[in-house]
Amino acid sequence: MKKLLVTGTSGFLGWNICTAAKKEWDIFGTVFSHPVTIDGVHIIRIDLNDFRELKKIFDEIRPEAVIHTAAAAGPDYCQTHKSETHKINVDAAVNIAGLCADTRVPLVFTSTDLVFDGLQPPYTEEAPVNPMNVYGEQKVLAEERVLEVYSDAAVCRMSLMFGDPGPAASSFFKTMLMAFKEGRELKLFTDEFRTPLSGAAAVQGIFLALEKVRGMLHLGGSERISRYDFGGLLMDVLGITKANIVPCLQRDANMPAPRVPDVSLDSAKAFSLGFNPVPLREEVERIIKQGNL
Repeated sequence: MKKLLVTGTSGFLGWNICTAAKKEWDIFGTVFSHPVTIDGVHIIRIDLNDFRELKKIFDEIRPEAVIHTAAAAGPDYCQTHKSETHKINVDAAVNIAGLCADTRVPLVFTSTDLVFDGLQPPYTEEAPVNPMNVYGEQKVLAEERVLEVYSDAAVCRMSLMFGDPGPAASSFFKTMLMAFKEGRELKLFTDEFRTPLSGAAAVQGIFLALEKVRGMLHLGGSERISRYDFGGLLMDVLGITKANIVPCLQRDANMPAPRVPDVSLDSAKAFSLGFNPVPLREEVERIIKQGNL
């Protein structure tokens, strides 16, 4: 099997990629602060900010493809730790792109819908970026520099993802489920909209990009929904008639990173290439039926 290097294996997307693709690829997955084990996957503990160690990994493994998902992805944390998170969100991404460019290894770098300001959705790949928080700023800079270093790289802007986050990561989906189970109050925005994407669909889109895309690609679901309405959908699928869901507005939240109202992605380009995410309700039903959360 061909060798695939996946960074950020303990994160939501990295873990889903490794578990879904380990039968088709010989996968080497990197971890750092949150070690995990995945049957059939070679786990490598490495600080991706250490270029010497990173180059050593490339030289030893000689990957035939690379998917770079590792990031400090918490907008609030990035807002208050700008210098620290710049290293992994920008510098490491550029270094990985350079190492891939040296041997023309196919690369997918994952970015975010938060590169946009949320005022003129839905956003195509050609829409001008205007990030409202530090995390978005860092991802914009990483996108630009990755493609400068390696123009053949695929940069996938991911929408809000849901499903099984694996043993070390978290997700808003799991947070909702736990709140329902424990009867806790759950405040959900009625004025924040995204195009959510399941982990399974995200993996499909990533490998589509690895095979067919050079440059920018948007990977979002086909349905626009607020967090509050997503909570209602989840309740309906679970058969819950009463839950302590409290509707709220973005202005009610006191968080370090500014929120954006609507960063729904237009994924028509991906759809034309064969990307076909399952309808939102159907995918939620499938995940609940699996019962892994």
